Amino acid sequence: MRLTTLVLGAAIALSMATTTAAVAKPHLRDTPIDDGLLALGLADEIRNACPSISARMIRALGYLNGLKSQAHALGYTDAEIDAYRKSDTEKARLKKRGKAYLAANGVVVGQPETYCALGRNEIEKSSQIGSLLRVN
Repeated sequence: MRLTTLVLGAAIALSMATTTAAVAKPHLRDTPIDDGLLALGLADEIRNACPSISARMIRALGYLNGLKSQAHALGYTDAEIDAYRKSDTEKARLKKRGKAYLAANGVVVGQPETYCALGRNEIEKSSQIGSLLRVN
């Protein structure tokens, strides 16, 4: 009887812990991973618009893999990560955040020198965006 009670209690506790973990897991947009993806996107935007700045591709790849590892550590599956990454809604939301960041930092679409100035500033202050870029 005691063993059955103990096993039943452990099963209930495990079930509750699993349920609590599933409920407690925030949406990926509410984790630091979202900011990491934004940094990657902004670095890519800057390097594409500014001819004197290029990407640190190996560092960017390592950073992206690190974000995926962080997501796994938070309990996300590859399927959940891919769904988030491929979501048109999330892409549009990140693009809107990116445009706001660029505008707030003096970037004017069609003026490469403004992207270059932002890129150099990000590199100089050793921000996450700057760590993904280098001056040619």
